Amino acid sequence: MESVDTLIQAGWIIPVAPPGELLVDAAVAVRDGRIVAVCGREEAGRRFRADETVSLPDHALIPGLVNAHTHAAMTLLRGIADDVPLMEWLNEHIWPREVRWVDADFVRTGTRLAVAEMLRGGTTCFADMYFFPDAAREAVLETGIRAALGLIFVDFPTPWARCPEEYLEKNQDLLRRHPADDQVRWLLAPHAPYSVGDATFEKVAELADSTNLRVHLHLHETAQEIHESLDRYGQRPLARLERLGLANDRLLAAHMVHLTAEEIDRVAERGIHVLHCPESNLKLASGFCPLARLADAGAALALGTDGAASNNDLDLVGEMRTAALLAKGVAGDPEVLPAAKVLEMATLGGAEALHLAHCTGSLEPGKYADIVAIDLGRPETQPCYDPIAQIVYAAGRDQVTDVWVGGRRLLHDHRLTTLDWPALKAEVAEWQLRLAKPLESE
Repeated sequence: MESVDTLIQAGWIIPVAPPGELLVDAAVAVRDGRIVAVCGREEAGRRFRADETVSLPDHALIPGLVNAHTHAAMTLLRGIADDVPLMEWLNEHIWPREVRWVDADFVRTGTRLAVAEMLRGGTTCFADMYFFPDAAREAVLETGIRAALGLIFVDFPTPWARCPEEYLEKNQDLLRRHPADDQVRWLLAPHAPYSVGDATFEKVAELADSTNLRVHLHLHETAQEIHESLDRYGQRPLARLERLGLANDRLLAAHMVHLTAEEIDRVAERGIHVLHCPESNLKLASGFCPLARLADAGAALALGTDGAASNNDLDLVGEMRTAALLAKGVAGDPEVLPAAKVLEMATLGGAEALHLAHCTGSLEPGKYADIVAIDLGRPETQPCYDPIAQIVYAAGRDQVTDVWVGGRRLLHDHRLTTLDWPALKAEVAEWQLRLAKPLESE
């Protein structure tokens, strides 16, 4: 018999690759943090001798969820300003508080809070876009989650840097000092076409070409963004990025709500990854992403929550259900975006976008054991005829009981193993007192 560290037995295993596959009464064997085999429980019992055996007969195992678009530290701003338009939300509520309060400590605490929420909801990897990415990296390493962290570029002063040259200098310094690995990847993160000028985009394109890093930004999020781009540059934002050499398979485009038929085809042809954030789009009334048309065109699709300041949660299980239902409603077709496709977007699609599909996003031998156990034995998900559909259409994130990242159990029967929640909660309470102060009193 072959020795392994852990054997996880479950009622169902949903590997995601190949698409739609479902194993009943099966097991995952893990050694040195990686998956050795995914097979039937009886076969696993014959083949493997495990140091630890975890039996979850009422559970489904899925790959760890990949949240492809977040602003993790902004979790500290959850609920600070609701029910207002995007630009008013940014200009009058978020940006002024960021100027006053955001520093490395803010980012460390906010990212740890976000990681606690994401792990409890089955997310094992996330893409971030925020200031002080070095502090976010510390939180990621501390907690054991996997992340692709954005190196921010904007054309105005922020707590992170004062001018475009300083953003570039700081970001290049981080790339030199902290080489990427399978736990922490770097992304280039020019915020949006309305906050980044051509000169900065050209520098980002040069850096992307020389480093082969992905470029993560907000794109075609609102009608106002489109109108302003036409007025200022005589081009829609996507066409402008094409002119600047950024519209290629390294581009991670969050939102992509306002698209023409021609733009949908170009997105697919160029291999641009669309990071769909349906609940944030709904809350900010940004519009409806033409997801079914993008899928029909063959576009690369991933799923994100956006930040908890505009969603207001980091619940990727809930986001799957919203994405599926909204796509059907917008398309007027109940067959579009079936459950298996949505689950793929939330796992392998995100991993592919972040250039991590070689090591996560599906339950396959050789990949890291990034695994989520969802209890389908609860009243809310019984009877269970189709576990894949049940997870997308009926399950809640509270049914996530256990999470492994690289074979390490970061959530054990709902309990976080690498975070001290009472201590973190006290830190969050201190930040709430500061952030709740009226802006005019500062």
